Amino acid sequence: MNVSITFRHMDASEAIKKHTAAKLGKLQKFLRQPMTAKVTISVDKIKHVAEARVSSGGAHLEAKESSDDMYTSIDRMIEKLERQVRVTKGAAEARRRTAKTAARTSALADGEAAPAKKTAKAARPAKKVAKKSKR
Repeated sequence: MNVSITFRHMDASEAIKKHTAAKLGKLQKFLRQPMTAKVTISVDKIKHVAEARVSSGGAHLEAKESSDDMYTSIDRMIEKLERQVRVTKGAAEARRRTAKTAARTSALADGEAAPAKKTAKAARPAKKVAKKSKR
């Protein structure tokens, strides 16, 4: 994980650096490949602005947030990035599922045998029903 933090129009603070790096570290567990993040933290008059660009493999995410408190801006920015990661990861999984289904149906159309389904329950023997005789 490679994180670079830039401060604009304010003094660099170790507490803000640690907070930002810790929050971004939590995003890495959702991503398959190592992450590179560029974070810019600035103050515009009375607004505290946090913006980030995250790259991981083919995924490129961006988020920007401003509020009256710097920590709130950072937390909201991280929430936006998490939401983007969830959406892109869900879309990728859906594409994989669709590709597997398409491959299976095309294989069946080509005349290959269908894969056997595995069942968790063992087959039960048929019940024998005694017939009553009519007298």
